[in-house]
Amino acid sequence: MARLVTFGEDFRVGRVDGDEIRVLDVADMRTYFERGGADETGESVPLEGRRLRPPIVPKKFFHTAGNFREHEEESKQVGWAHEIAPWIVFFQNVDALIGQDDPVIYPEHLTEELDYELELAVVIGKDGKWFGPEDAADYIAGYVIFNDITARDIQRREMRSGVFSFCKAIDTFCPLGPWIVTPDEIGDPHDLAMELRVNGEPRQVSNTGRMSVTIPEILSHYSALGYSAGDVVSTGTVSGVAGFSPDAASLYLKPGDVMEAEIERVGVLRNPVVSWQDGHGTPPPPRVRW
Repeated sequence: MARLVTFGEDFRVGRVDGDEIRVLDVADMRTYFERGGADETGESVPLEGRRLRPPIVPKKFFHTAGNFREHEEESKQVGWAHEIAPWIVFFQNVDALIGQDDPVIYPEHLTEELDYELELAVVIGKDGKWFGPEDAADYIAGYVIFNDITARDIQRREMRSGVFSFCKAIDTFCPLGPWIVTPDEIGDPHDLAMELRVNGEPRQVSNTGRMSVTIPEILSHYSALGYSAGDVVSTGTVSGVAGFSPDAASLYLKPGDVMEAEIERVGVLRNPVVSWQDGHGTPPPPRVRW
């Protein structure tokens, strides 16, 4: 029973216990899962005021999509070039990971249509390949919130070929956190309320029970690619994204916005959006049509 965090300037690993973090004797979170756990060092530090990093940097980040058909239905409002078919998968850029309260830096030279996507992600606890849904629970080490930031104008151009990835893999486009919650604290992962807010306004409101497939089916389906301990598998977003709204222009993210991605029994992942100037201290590069 645990909420597992990576925290501080030295990226230490710990277990949240009330308002304290009990430090674990392990180099990083991936090693924690590779070893099957770690002992406590005996040191505790206050949770309040600690910088929470992305809880894990996986070897592979399996980005799956099309699992909530409500998201595919809303895409029909805007005449998307390709359907959001079931069983979409690609790999996320782990260098784009950011943690709790870290800023999403708006690359104004690349996009004018910055969007959010609330997702539940699964952390894999051990190596595995070619297993069925009935065995999937043995591979689930925990759950974490993922906010799949997307440049819709880039995605629209990429999807003319039916292949997209760059639009979601830009630096800081992968908020993950605030911690990993073990399955015993979650109960049924198919009955969790989901809500993403921008400046306190609900944008995406749904429930994990609206998946058209189950999490064991998702994990089994992609097990052919082989999992390593500490890998992360996203489970797709729900309806309510800005890009599929009839009034998308008014809903796209802008510098100054604050996103709160919340999933019941997991927590709240909060990230502000800042300009390139504020994020890097320099003006953005010349405009590029990627």
